[in-house]
Amino acid sequence: MQASDQPITQDAPTADRTEPQAQVKRKVTFQCRNLTVELGSSEGATCICRSVNFDVREGEFISIMGRSGSGKTTLLRILGGLLAPTPDSSVRYYGERVEGPPPGVITVFQNYAASLLPWRTVEKNVALGLEGKVGREEARERVADALAMVGLGKRAKDYPWRLSGGMQQRVQLARALAMRPSVLLMDEPFGALDAMTKTSLQDELLQVYERTGATVVFVTHDIDEALYLSDRVLVLQGDPSTIGESLPVHCSRPRHQIETKQSEGFLALRRKVYEAIMQRHE
Repeated sequence: MQASDQPITQDAPTADRTEPQAQVKRKVTFQCRNLTVELGSSEGATCICRSVNFDVREGEFISIMGRSGSGKTTLLRILGGLLAPTPDSSVRYYGERVEGPPPGVITVFQNYAASLLPWRTVEKNVALGLEGKVGREEARERVADALAMVGLGKRAKDYPWRLSGGMQQRVQLARALAMRPSVLLMDEPFGALDAMTKTSLQDELLQVYERTGATVVFVTHDIDEALYLSDRVLVLQGDPSTIGESLPVHCSRPRHQIETKQSEGFLALRRKVYEAIMQRHE
């Protein structure tokens, strides 16, 4: 099933994100219409995505899923202004065409180890994006707030190599939060972590999401992770891919690793997402 070309009217979560039934209309943050991506190769241009249409509303948490190679990271890079679609595509951020990294949009990548500078302390890594942009005192306050949000306030003077993988990923998240973004684009940020660390960081991310009010677009291969975190899941299908399903997640917030994942609604939607991902393009 291909998504409609008409504007998506999926409602965003409520202001306090605790009662999804009491829906509140929010502004469209990203609007994508006829989004097509072609990447060059030694054999010529290859079409990765074709005629992709979706909206992201202010304050939504959306996950993008699909088979390997379906273009999930490509879509994230398009939203972040790091990759250009074909000229006939329309990608807008608050109504303005995306022609470079939009203001207030920060990307968090999976490879946290390569993103941190080993010769800088945790607090200096977090302050990296603020240097030359805000005063020293404001930078110090932002760094302290961001480290407190990810539970690393006591590790500010440590170096990355002294931290576990999960802590290093928290440092990368703190660096993004210190910029006070309106949008977080997250490319499988927990994919390389063990199961226990992953679930812990999922809960911390939800706390950050609730506290900051940021819009989040999250790429993952993990169905449980996508459903646990998100308000809506977009499933890419086909080759080249398009959006085959846009599935709202009606699980109430706040969420809990056991209660939420054992609920009937969660399990039913888990099966639906799995079937959508496994469906072959005809």
